[in-house]
Amino acid sequence: MDEIRITNLEVFGHHGVFAEENTLGQKFLVSAVLYMDTSKAGHTDQLEYSIHYGDVCHTIKQIMEERNYKLLETVAETIADRLLKKYALLERIQIEIKKPWAPIKLPIDTVAVRIERGWHTVYLSLGSNMGDKKAYLDRAVQSIKEDGDFKDVIVSKYLETKPYGYEEQDDFLNAALECRTVLSPEILLDRIHEIENANGRTREIHWGPRTLDIDILFYDKEVIEAKDLCIPHPEIPMRSFVLTPLSELAPYYHHPIFGMTVSEMLRMLEKPTGQNDA
Repeated sequence: MDEIRITNLEVFGHHGVFAEENTLGQKFLVSAVLYMDTSKAGHTDQLEYSIHYGDVCHTIKQIMEERNYKLLETVAETIADRLLKKYALLERIQIEIKKPWAPIKLPIDTVAVRIERGWHTVYLSLGSNMGDKKAYLDRAVQSIKEDGDFKDVIVSKYLETKPYGYEEQDDFLNAALECRTVLSPEILLDRIHEIENANGRTREIHWGPRTLDIDILFYDKEVIEAKDLCIPHPEIPMRSFVLTPLSELAPYYHHPIFGMTVSEMLRMLEKPTGQNDA
């Protein structure tokens, strides 16, 4: 991916954990690498197809001066988040903040924090089988669309399906959702739980009735195996109520572990038992 680089922009700010840093202030050096496709700008010589680095510099300066932060990590996170949401062409960004006068009472050139953030493609599964099922799905979709940490939201048609696992319950209404997000997988999971809880979700019976259920299916091509988070969702290949709406949005999306497309997994699931490919 192409890069626009800004190196050692000098900004005076009041950031640090010590009171004198917040009062007296000090110089910071901010560098940024903006990742984007500059080919159209290069062929047309039109700024509208690129990002104005002068505007980026002034935005960084504004963020650094508008309030005091204790941690450089928070300053970097704020700058990255603001720039990603301001410039539609920006895919990823690397921010480095150097603190030349770090008050540690030892000889040192500089202290720095460097982070990289970007937009990620995510696929979610939504389901409900209690009360007004459509209303619950509609509210979940609207919550995501109105949240500034998401963009480019696309939703499949709603699909009525039989319950999975625990069968003594009402039929489900299911959907798949595609979007882009700046959230990390862990924070995305927290945000999803917030939406579920706001819609009265409880977890009393495994695979039991629920007002709203949202699962992370894919996050880019990431493979994550943590205690509370597994991506891709391990049961994708076994769930037609996931694969059917997902195939409407991304039929050729490859599973990063199995290497099969969504359409191929769906055909495999729908194939009669014992039938072999010729």
